[in-house]
Amino acid sequence: MGARWEVDVRAGPPSVLHARWPQAEAHPASRRVAVCRPDRPAVVLGSTQAEATVDRARLARSGAALARRRSGGGAVWVAPDDPVWIDLWLPAGDELWTPDVTVSFEWVGAVWSRALEAVGVGGGVVHRGRAVSTTGWASLVCFGGLGAGEVSASDGRKLVGLAQRRTRQGAWYHGAAYTRWDPRPLLEVLAVTDETRARALQDLRPAAAGLVDWGVASVDGLVDGLVDGLP
Repeated sequence: MGARWEVDVRAGPPSVLHARWPQAEAHPASRRVAVCRPDRPAVVLGSTQAEATVDRARLARSGAALARRRSGGGAVWVAPDDPVWIDLWLPAGDELWTPDVTVSFEWVGAVWSRALEAVGVGGGVVHRGRAVSTTGWASLVCFGGLGAGEVSASDGRKLVGLAQRRTRQGAWYHGAAYTRWDPRPLLEVLAVTDETRARALQDLRPAAAGLVDWGVASVDGLVDGLVDGLP
């Protein structure tokens, strides 16, 4: 029998939720899962994105905050009610651990796919191998491409975004699935021209899907299914 998972519910500013996971720091040898509930809207930049990616004046007018995660990939918009945000902590040396960072996403994607199926979103495809840009905007917007372990629907639209941060003690996985996919709030605060913003909106709208597009009435079932389905 594998190790059990300790469950945390974490609430607060997105910058704090990304900066530290106190329970994982205090008990790095334990598997943990956290349901994250941001208390305000924010743009979360990937580790390699410059802060100049965001137009500060537009951000101020939107009322959103700016946060950064310590994992790669494009920017993500988070708000108190969207997306469904679940983090996993896996200790180094765990039976699920693999030194290959790309392959290590696959079991995480499989867990998300099973949880989606349990709430009626069947046919999910777990991406394997190197990241691909499905829209040309993946370096700017996370949901503009598919990375290892990320889940897409049977029609190719992205459902789940993943990111990973590794330390000597373990791996911290971020996972997000939108209830309603709308790239506009994020694009509205990025430092791009109006023409670029319009083109990105046109390309990104059909690239992903929210859970309501598949008839999911409550995200609680997804959260419960994911936690219950952890190996």
